[in-house]
Amino acid sequence: MTQDEARDQNIEYLIKSAEEALASAEAELIAQRRRFAMNRLYYACFYAVSAVLLRDGRHFVKHAGVRVALHHHLVSTGAIPAALGEFYDELFRDRQAGDYSFFVEFDPAIVRQRLALARQFVDHMKRLVGTGP
Repeated sequence: MTQDEARDQNIEYLIKSAEEALASAEAELIAQRRRFAMNRLYYACFYAVSAVLLRDGRHFVKHAGVRVALHHHLVSTGAIPAALGEFYDELFRDRQAGDYSFFVEFDPAIVRQRLALARQFVDHMKRLVGTGP
């Protein structure tokens, strides 16, 4: 397998992981486990943006590195709208709060709204890697 083929296979895996995380978020929301839904929404977007960055030869180990790269390589260049970068930042903060703080509850309406926006985010990333509508 060539290096390009391996990269493409990894991108495909990340996009599949993003789609699975979206499905998981929806299931968690239905089950009224909103903290877990928020976690899955963040990871859906994390996997999707990681696929785009990998397409461009960029790979990051830390979440902060992905977040910085999103803004530096995608938002500031106009590859994605600034609103998507802001949304990613909101999800990052929500996931941090839900995973690491006590007694955090998310409003169901907010989680439903974030689910719809996360789908748009993932679809946008899929278009950038050439696998989306």
